[in-house]
Amino acid sequence: MRRARGGLEMHDNAGMGGHVPVMLDRVLELLAPALSGPDPVVVDANLGLGGHTEALLAAHPSLHVIGIDRDPFAIDFSARRLAPYVERITLVHATSDQLSSVLAEAGRDTVDGVLFDLGVSSPQLDETERGFAYSQDAPLDMRMDTEQELTAEKVVNTYSAAELTRILRDYGEERFAPRVAALIIKERAKDAITSTKRLADIVRQAIPAATRRTGGNPAKRTFQALRIEVNAELAAFEVALPAALDALALGGRVVVLAYHSLEDRLAKQALTARTRDTSPPGLPVPLEAHQPRFRLLTRGAELPSEEEVARNPRATSARLRAAERIRVDHQD
Repeated sequence: MRRARGGLEMHDNAGMGGHVPVMLDRVLELLAPALSGPDPVVVDANLGLGGHTEALLAAHPSLHVIGIDRDPFAIDFSARRLAPYVERITLVHATSDQLSSVLAEAGRDTVDGVLFDLGVSSPQLDETERGFAYSQDAPLDMRMDTEQELTAEKVVNTYSAAELTRILRDYGEERFAPRVAALIIKERAKDAITSTKRLADIVRQAIPAATRRTGGNPAKRTFQALRIEVNAELAAFEVALPAALDALALGGRVVVLAYHSLEDRLAKQALTARTRDTSPPGLPVPLEAHQPRFRLLTRGAELPSEEEVARNPRATSARLRAAERIRVDHQD
């Protein structure tokens, strides 16, 4: 875990052309009641281009934001974007599952809000050489943290057929995972698969023609699966969300923006577990120690409006959930 360093390069407008913070008004509305006290603190656990953080800082003049991102380019970009608020931001190059360590290093026992804006960020999609997009030819990379060793190229060329099938099925929800994995194994035996275009072509060949005619680009699910595997996204979120809930002060709120069913399922499970009465059934009076410590602020997963989707196509798959801490006791 390191604080952002200088010397990283990113175009000043990288990703900005299509970057609009997803469900921004709703995020601000949900977090606002938790930020009314003196010197509130919010953790933006997936800082990205800093759009949500910038709006929060503008809306709450005494707010301090701790921004976390595994992508050093995102940290560098946000540091420049948020320069007017330099006294009220702490930006940390780390993964979200290091949230507890980040807070300890910052000397914070509790915080008032935590925002998770999951998935791939605009610069990662828009900078072709990062290798996230199946629609453009680029090196098969997909690392959010450009300093880590594991890349999509390494996964595609070294994982066994069984391992590839597992991640395509579990992370990409690809029903033709065995076919795709088998063709990858066959093609990489001829030449290493090093480009996004070649991988996308291989996936297209593996998917039955009838299926290819519907549902968009057939490589989408494979690329999602590889991205999740390379960046251990679900594993990080599984650790980060409970840590965030544990860190919330009384009245503190968490907001989660998920972009595919696997992320949303994890969010739902974690929030449901904390908002449930765990008293043994049949008792005449609920046990105090088993009362929920959180309450849900959303009914199920909220979706972006049609107007927002029309304005910002990247919001299409967004699912928002939120909860508020209503109790603190010795078990936390």
